[in-house]
Order: sequence, then structure tokens, then C-alpha cells
Amino acid sequence: MATITAADVNKLRTATGAGMMDCKKALVESDGDFDLAIENLRKKGQKVAANRSDRESTEGAAIAVVNADKTAGVVITLNCETDFVGMNENFVKMATEMANQALNFDTKEAFLASDFNGITVADKLIEQTGVIGEKLEIRTFEKLEGAFVGSYIHSGNKIATLVALSANVEGAEEAARNVAMQAAAMNPIALNEAGVDAAVIEKEIEIAKDLLRQEGKPEAMLENISKGKIQRFYKDNTLVNQDYIKDSSMNVAAYVKSVDKDLIVTGFKRAALG
Repeated sequence: MATITAADVNKLRTATGAGMMDCKKALVESDGDFDLAIENLRKKGQKVAANRSDRESTEGAAIAVVNADKTAGVVITLNCETDFVGMNENFVKMATEMANQALNFDTKEAFLASDFNGITVADKLIEQTGVIGEKLEIRTFEKLEGAFVGSYIHSGNKIATLVALSANVEGAEEAARNVAMQAAAMNPIALNEAGVDAAVIEKEIEIAKDLLRQEGKPEAMLENISKGKIQRFYKDNTLVNQDYIKDSSMNVAAYVKSVDKDLIVTGFKRAALG
């Protein structure tokens, strides 16, 4: 039987993130075979993952990262079961490393299949499920490209956002961050009127008409009045039409134009836990 040293245990712990006792047990069971020990830990992760597949994973870390030339960004959520795990420094570090890797891919499927320190991202999640003892998953994966892309991560990594602007002008970085903060705080459903699903508008119009009928408004007036209420809906729920949170005298579109007269917001992505 192989002699298991503290250095062997530490090496396996560094490679997998597993606890010292789990690493020692895996090395003993593999008779000191490092690769087999890693495989045993992954099998443990598969077993734990299967047992916890029906668990709710609403905690974790929302991470947004942008590439070096500020033309593309990705936002992901690495979800777990408890806030205790989600706030852990090593968990957030892993989420950030995964987000940086996700920058290289256009789809969640391609990202999960990519190599992450010798195993796929999907297998890493299973491995860490065994290490941590909680269900782990990439719940959200959103990519955004533009002439200038900025990001914002809300305190505690609960919400992360990306914003794309039409040009990389002076002041673009601050503007993109401010608008990304707006998207985090105000949770818009679309960039502008064109981005709102027709079914949502139809439902809002019917709700408005029903309320007006209850107020005793004549049927002939309902259409025009409900149109006004829809404009209010756009103002409250679409990013560029919302009042700018740092200066309610202007909307977000006007704020961006105050930075540069030709500047517009071309897109945003938002990810939140829960």
C-alpha cells in the first residue's frame, strides 16, 4: 500500500478544491494513484448531483465580464443552494473564472462542453457538487456585443448586467456603467418599445381598459386613454425610456446623449439570482 503524505493530500486538494479528509480518503482508496483519486472524487460528485437534482438552486453568484477591447461581454449565474456557499470567496472566484472562459463562446452548450483545467465545465460543476455538497449549475448565460460594452455587478453578486453603446467615445465607459447600474436597479423588460412582446402590450391594453370601465369611462374613450397608459408602461419598463436614476429630469436615452449627441444604447443583458 502506498504511503499517503501531506503533500499528496494538498496536491489533490489544490487540484479539486475538495476537503482534506475527502482527498486523503480518495488517495487511500486509489492506493496513491493521483488520477484515479480525482476520478473517484468526480464519481462522488455524480452521485451527489443525482441525489440533489430536484433541489432548488436559487443562490450563487451573478458575474459579468467584458473583453479587453470592450466590444463583447458575457453575464452568467453560477447557482447553488445556499447563500453561505454563494458568498464563499472560492465559489465567487470559480464563477469569475468560468465567466472569463464563457467570453470565448456564443452559446451555453458550447461553454459547458469546453475545457476547464483538464475537464469540461459541465464535469467541473459535477465535481464541485461532490466537493461542496450542493447542486451547482450555470442557470444563465447571456452574450452581448457592441461598439462599446460595459458591465456592472451589484454588491453581493446577486445581479449582474451588460450594456452596449453605439460608439466608443470619450465618457463611454462611465456612461455604460451608469446605464448598467440602471438596468440592475430598475429591471427593464426590454431596451425600447420595439423590444416589448406584442402579447405583453395586448395584455396591458386589456388591463387598462378593464380598469377604465370600472371607473365608468365611456367605451368610445377607452382606446385613446389606454394608449396613453401604454406610453406610461413603456416609460416604466423599457430601459431607454425610464427616468435616469441619477437625474430624474431626463430619461436614459437623454442621459446617454448628454455624453455624446450621437450616442445611443444598443442593447443590454441582465442576470439575477432567484
